[in-house]
Amino acid sequence: MSKKAVIISTSPRHDSNSHALAEAFARGAQEAGNEVELISLRGKKIAFCLGCFACQEKGSCVIRDDAVGIEEKVLEADVVVWATPIYYYEMSGQMKTLIDRLNPLFPKDYRFRDVYLLATAADDSESTPDRAVEGVKGWVECFEKAAFKGSVFCGGVNDPGDIRKNEKLDEAYRLGQMI
Repeated sequence: MSKKAVIISTSPRHDSNSHALAEAFARGAQEAGNEVELISLRGKKIAFCLGCFACQEKGSCVIRDDAVGIEEKVLEADVVVWATPIYYYEMSGQMKTLIDRLNPLFPKDYRFRDVYLLATAADDSESTPDRAVEGVKGWVECFEKAAFKGSVFCGGVNDPGDIRKNEKLDEAYRLGQMI
């Protein structure tokens, strides 16, 4: 059965390593017959959440920027995939800002059930992505019909394009095929 996947690439860098993981996942998911949209936050205007909770009453955020369109795409997706570089052992600020801005989804009848994380970092310690994984799991816990389904981490990549020819691209591709 075909699924609709939204992959959100949160790196601000051109030719980023985490975006390469997102592209590999997207290829795998598309080749398996799924509908895939890869959204890059690079160049997008996404303001910080104001904490006003107007979205809970009105059903939408009072801030009119690029987060609104992304929220609509996440609402209609069966699968949500986050791709982030790890900065200071945590997800990118761009990713956290968007997660906060997706608060209007909370009371809605969202479709997504499966959530994945793709992450890269200069540090190649096995524990490097732990806080980012926990952050995504925390977001997922707010959506009782959703579940964290898995992740791919590629450490030891710092400069743009370092990930080329890394076996983690194949792992992301295979994960995409399995959604």
